[in-house]
Amino acid sequence: MRICRFKKNTIYISFVSAILTACYSNSFFLKSNSLKSIEIPKGFPEIEFPADNAFSIERWTLGKNLFYDKSLSLDSSISCGSCHKVELAFSDDVALSLGVKKMLGTQNAPTLSNVAYHPYYTRLGGVSTLEKQILVPIQEHNEFNFNIIEIAKRLKHNSKYQILSKKAYNKELDYYVITRALANFERSLISGNSKYDRYKNSNNNELLTESETRGMNLFFSDKTNCSKCHEGFNFTNYAFENNGLYEKYKDIGRKRLTEKDEDLEKFKVPTLRNIALTAPYMHDGSVKTLTEVVNHYNAGGKNNAHKNKLIKPLNLSDTEKNDLIKFLETLTDIEFTKNPKFKL
Repeated sequence: MRICRFKKNTIYISFVSAILTACYSNSFFLKSNSLKSIEIPKGFPEIEFPADNAFSIERWTLGKNLFYDKSLSLDSSISCGSCHKVELAFSDDVALSLGVKKMLGTQNAPTLSNVAYHPYYTRLGGVSTLEKQILVPIQEHNEFNFNIIEIAKRLKHNSKYQILSKKAYNKELDYYVITRALANFERSLISGNSKYDRYKNSNNNELLTESETRGMNLFFSDKTNCSKCHEGFNFTNYAFENNGLYEKYKDIGRKRLTEKDEDLEKFKVPTLRNIALTAPYMHDGSVKTLTEVVNHYNAGGKNNAHKNKLIKPLNLSDTEKNDLIKFLETLTDIEFTKNPKFKL
């Protein structure tokens, strides 16, 4: 009798499991806001996915759900999406974002626009892949203050995640699956349809106003040297520079990693894509507006021994400064920030 009862229970459990799988398949894989593939904008290179984490709708869907799950933080108070808001091009609107127990972060939350193309991660460049980067906010005391192993244990009994994990990576949800799924989702955050992109790809001069055109010419000129650091399709050379924000920085910058004096008070050059949406600016969020940013560079920054030699007084007129700001605003990609596929 026990054997028969066991078989009956086994059949019942298998039946329920099959029903649940079918339900989750319909709920999470066939939704209209699922991303079927990543569209590469004109002029952008192909995205290089790791061999063990190629893009798939199953992996992307799992990563998207995890991105907005507050269970990843110790007290379940914040998620990745708390500090990287889609309407702000996956950045935040405060100088320092709040972590668990409302603790202040240590550096300004950068945009995740086109993060797939970065050669290294964090403002200090200390992490080589997105999969590894995921662990930084999870372990940071002022952010999630948690442990990836403990997160996997916490989510172990979540049937939705287990089914998604099996579909995505053919294994139960664990630290490997969590980090890779999140990275898979983040690599899809491609922004390349700004007003400037449409102008560049169509060669239609009428797409930009006279002020925006003058600002563009200034940006790419030797007079401002903006494009020497903010170059290429992603408007960054990913180098580490000191921009003369302070005479003496509170944060020693990249030197914390390398222990080299030449890296003192240097931070990774950020992308300028969607820059009009990602205020406040700089590594510490101390500059509130684009006008203040332009004024900073126009003045040549503060005296600092490590400051990039390209940063010097520009002597721009008020009209030129306004034109430069108008151009920077053309780098906003509204289609990206309003894409329902990136929202939960």
